[in-house]
Amino acid sequence: MTNNDVLRRLRYTFEYTDSKMMSFFKLGGLEVSRTEVSNWLKSDEDEDFIELEDRKLAVFLNGLIVAHRGKKEGKTPEAEAFLNNNDVLKKLKIAYELKSEDIIELFQLAGKTVSKHELSSFMRRPTQPQYRELMDQYLRNFLYGLQLKQKSK
Repeated sequence: MTNNDVLRRLRYTFEYTDSKMMSFFKLGGLEVSRTEVSNWLKSDEDEDFIELEDRKLAVFLNGLIVAHRGKKEGKTPEAEAFLNNNDVLKKLKIAYELKSEDIIELFQLAGKTVSKHELSSFMRRPTQPQYRELMDQYLRNFLYGLQLKQKSK
């Protein structure tokens, strides 16, 4: 999945306005304009489309964490220069205060079965032997499950 896809799905799922999304970026430590947000959300085929860099998605997700969980003591965490699907899943887990059981339920809503051990392997550090890379299909299913859960409220 592209970073733009993740941003689009989160916006659609939680019905975030441009202003709300700009505030998440600001909480993460980056001022962005409405035009930038709009261009990141556009279709890939649109001539104004701009690809969202890993660092900027990390800033957005960090801002999402601050907005939902509150600011920690000290300075804002530094945004990672490179993000993978595992990092996105971890940050969303923190932001929305999801437990392992919640994430497994979200996968089930999307029609994907994930065991607790499998989920644990996605949450590990890449240097650990049990680490497993979260493929696009899994992240897509997780975000779809999140959408189904949110829309049912």
